[in-house]
Amino acid sequence: MAFSNYKTISEVLKAFQVIYTEAIFISEVPFNIPDYFREDLELMMRDAVVDNSEFAICENLIYPVLKEVWKTYRYHFILWSHESLNYDEKLSGFPEYILAKRSPLGKVVFDKPYFILVEAKQDNFETGWAQCLAEMIAAQRLNAEHQIIIFGIVSNGERWQLGKLERETFTRNTTYYTIQELDKLFAAVNFVFQQSELQLNNLVAA
Repeated sequence: MAFSNYKTISEVLKAFQVIYTEAIFISEVPFNIPDYFREDLELMMRDAVVDNSEFAICENLIYPVLKEVWKTYRYHFILWSHESLNYDEKLSGFPEYILAKRSPLGKVVFDKPYFILVEAKQDNFETGWAQCLAEMIAAQRLNAEHQIIIFGIVSNGERWQLGKLERETFTRNTTYYTIQELDKLFAAVNFVFQQSELQLNNLVAA
């Protein structure tokens, strides 16, 4: 069953026996946003059509933010776009973006662990989280030997919601972020990248 077939969070929770909770777990980590990024985003929001489809949302609003933060962490991670993630017939598909460990074999090798899964949805966050959570469960099971926390992001470009999967518990952050409050958004995304890096360092040291 493809990730895209899941339509509600409760459907995924019941199918894979995951516990749902809500809390504030994001500790915003300030990020220095370059002036050129702010200027380009302002131009795009003013003069371009940025959200007429999920592809447009990915290209114009989600990927630029992820890429800017990823640059700081690029020596440890690769940010994959629409890469196949396949655990079994119930958990397979193509997440919009996946943050994965940089492989010692080179940047073209899709390597574990997978830390962050990103799903774009025009406005249906319920379906977005159903699919993102299924993707997070697939990543967790593919990383079964590591016991890492998997982070998820669902965004319609304007609003960004974050969650985490730790063992059998999925926690959705009760605070959401918007592209209008760019510093807060970057600080939240930077937090999940930083947490992923800390986990990766712990795995290497183990």
